[in-house]
Amino acid sequence: MVFRSNTTSQTAVFENFGDKDEHLGAIIDEIRSVESLDSKELERIQRLYPKEGRGFYSKREILSAFRTSYSENLTESEISKFTRKLQTCPTRSLSGVLPVTVLTKPFPCPGRCVFCPSDVQMPKSYLSKEPGCQRASHNRFDPYLQAWNRLSSYRDMGHPTDKVELIILGGTWSYYSKEYRRWFIGSLLKALNDFGSNVDERSTIAEFTANFPEAKDPGDFRGRYNRQVRTVLRTHHEGVLTADWEDCPQEKLTELSSVNEGAGSRCVGISIETRPDAVDEAELVFLRNLGVTKVQIGVQSLSDKVLSLNRRGHNAETSRRALSLLRAAGFKVQVHWMVNLLGGNPSDDLEDFKNLFDDKFARPDELKLYPCSLIESAELVDHYKRGEWVPYEREELEQLLLDCLAIVPPTCRVTRVIRDIPSTDIPVGNKRTNLREDVERRARSAGVTLNEIRNREVRTLPTVRSDLNLIDRVYKAGYGVEHFLEWNDTKDRIAAFLRLYLPLETPPISELAGSAIIREVHVYGRSTALGDRSENSVQHTGLGRELVKRAEEISLQNGFCSLAVISAVGTRKYYESLGFKKGVLYQFLDLKQDC
Repeated sequence: MVFRSNTTSQTAVFENFGDKDEHLGAIIDEIRSVESLDSKELERIQRLYPKEGRGFYSKREILSAFRTSYSENLTESEISKFTRKLQTCPTRSLSGVLPVTVLTKPFPCPGRCVFCPSDVQMPKSYLSKEPGCQRASHNRFDPYLQAWNRLSSYRDMGHPTDKVELIILGGTWSYYSKEYRRWFIGSLLKALNDFGSNVDERSTIAEFTANFPEAKDPGDFRGRYNRQVRTVLRTHHEGVLTADWEDCPQEKLTELSSVNEGAGSRCVGISIETRPDAVDEAELVFLRNLGVTKVQIGVQSLSDKVLSLNRRGHNAETSRRALSLLRAAGFKVQVHWMVNLLGGNPSDDLEDFKNLFDDKFARPDELKLYPCSLIESAELVDHYKRGEWVPYEREELEQLLLDCLAIVPPTCRVTRVIRDIPSTDIPVGNKRTNLREDVERRARSAGVTLNEIRNREVRTLPTVRSDLNLIDRVYKAGYGVEHFLEWNDTKDRIAAFLRLYLPLETPPISELAGSAIIREVHVYGRSTALGDRSENSVQHTGLGRELVKRAEEISLQNGFCSLAVISAVGTRKYYESLGFKKGVLYQFLDLKQDC
């Protein structure tokens, strides 16, 4: 594997501000002395100690100074208390982990969907003006640079960077070469390992990305995306789509994973996105070898008619089988589903959405609910010009989305309700990126209760341990039975949950034979630093351990000899502390000796 050279590695050294500007030290002392800090109090302190002739110090500058000159002699609790006072974008880590989103390079896609944009500057379905895409382009789609720089940005905003979920976006992940995919995840793990150790190899990495093609005007590439991208990549990589240095042997990936188990920035989840027709038993094994724990999958619709009109290239049965296989292999499943597709109407859309949860072979764990947007580079433009497709009016779109959200059961989390597409890329139709807020406001006005997980998370709200009750929601799913175990309070706010799958048929991965499987354990509340147990954080009240214990009991009662868990690299030690032993692709706990 070519991870460039380690000979130029350097430990990141931050400039000590103390000798140059005593005002920063005074600001930090002032902030530490107050119990809470609102915007008015911060402004008062900033005005007392301004920069010399250059305005006021920003939150990031204050946090950077604190981190480099103060934090070494403080406890984790004192550091956490200070950084939370200045934290920007606090919702980023309110679900318990820090999401780091990265994009793969532009690459050919097997799909021919009429609604999909063809921006040759980006991996398929993404647009160069989307915020995450701009960050990826700035880093020339290099995984190390994307992850390291994003972590640095989060740290500057006051977020703990100990527990990281890697979210890999970009076209169809399964269509990239195995060599590229191993290298991509290996580079991400190396970035986490380095960042957690204050090692910075960005300058070395930049040497390898310097010649990546500059962004070009996408122009009108409708129907020619794959050809254009192949030409660019083959030119850049001397006749092949994947460069020889874009590879990471499995043994190297295993080594990087082992290091990350105890790293300062640990990977607690890896999410990729793919198509239903790319999922089979061999792909499941490969994903587990990569360390993937969650799969985003573009279902879009369960109507064969709509799928055919939109040229998805697969039918609804393919989606059902893919979802069932993923669940049986222990993956968390996030479905992408769309309204206002070609051939649809609000009434049919709502019925199709109901099927998403009525059909036991669907029933996603998470959901991205996307209204179809008209993008200039998509084939859908031709259908619009011929009058075959029109965007829903604002009123009917909001009502449809509200009707859909009201159906979502308490076992599913709705992650998004709209793509973050700049309005300049949408000639007609909805251009509001805060559509979810509008719909939820409408729900409150109509007295409609939304039961999906995101609406019930405790977040920063106070939680009293004695007020929590353990609830077991049981339902048929795929080829087995699902137990959704959750701790919630008297107001139905969810503090923690566990997904336990009990297979009724032979699992798609032989290692899971005879085992029930924990697919997810999640404890909500503000993300806290590893080792910080001094505060009354819901993350450190033993809720996760009790959920696992209950999962053991249920599995044993149902005749299973062992309990498996689809652990991430950074959570292996946690499960080891609960008695789980390392297998090939999963960790296992023996439930009885006579099996």
